[in-house]
Amino acid sequence: MTHLASVLVLLLKIHTIKSCAGVSLKTQELYALVFATRYLDIFTDFISVYNTVMKLIFLGSSFSIVWYIRRHRIVRRSYDKDQDTFRHYFLVLPCLLLALLIHERFTFKEVMWTFSLYLEAVAILPQLVLLQRTKNIDNLTGQYVFLLGAYRSLYILNWIYRYFTEPHYVHWITWIAGLVQTLLYADFFYYYFESWKNNVKLQLPA
Repeated sequence: MTHLASVLVLLLKIHTIKSCAGVSLKTQELYALVFATRYLDIFTDFISVYNTVMKLIFLGSSFSIVWYIRRHRIVRRSYDKDQDTFRHYFLVLPCLLLALLIHERFTFKEVMWTFSLYLEAVAILPQLVLLQRTKNIDNLTGQYVFLLGAYRSLYILNWIYRYFTEPHYVHWITWIAGLVQTLLYADFFYYYFESWKNNVKLQLPA
C-alpha cells in the first residue's frame, strides 16, 4: 500500500497546489510505460476485482500525472525542464534487450512483464538526479520518493519471509530487479532520515 500512498501524495501535490516543482517528468513517463507493459493482461486474465481495480488505478494515475505535467495550463508552468535533463530513453532499450535475453518464458506478455520489472528498477534515476540538482525539496516531493522506495524495501522483507516459509519459492528476476531498485534509494534514504532526525530541510549532495 505504500506504493499507492506515494502516488496519492504526488497527485495531492499536483492537484491541490497546482505545482509539479521538483517532480521529474522523465521518471513519470517511465512509470507510465512500466504499468502499460506490466498490465497487458488486464482485459484477458481476471484474478479478482481488487486486482483489476488496483491495475486501473496505477495505470490511470501514472498517465494522468504525465498529462498534468505536460498539458495542464497551470501545472506545466512549474515544471523545471532545464533541470530534468536525464536522457531516460537510454534506459528503455537496454531493459528491453535484457528482457529478451533473460526471462522465464519467451512469450510476448512474459517478456513485457520482465521488461517492466527491469525498467521499474531504474525508473527513479531521473527523479533522484533532479533532486540532487534542486536545492529546494518540498515535503510532499520528499515523502513521495520515500514512500516509493519504502514499498520495494518492504517487498524484499516479504520475499525473505516467503523464501523461508514456502517451498520452492524462488523468483530470481524479481528479486534481483527489486534489490537493484532498493539500492538506488539507499543514498536518498540516508539523507531523508538525517533530515528527519535533525529536523532540517531535506537536501541531497550535488
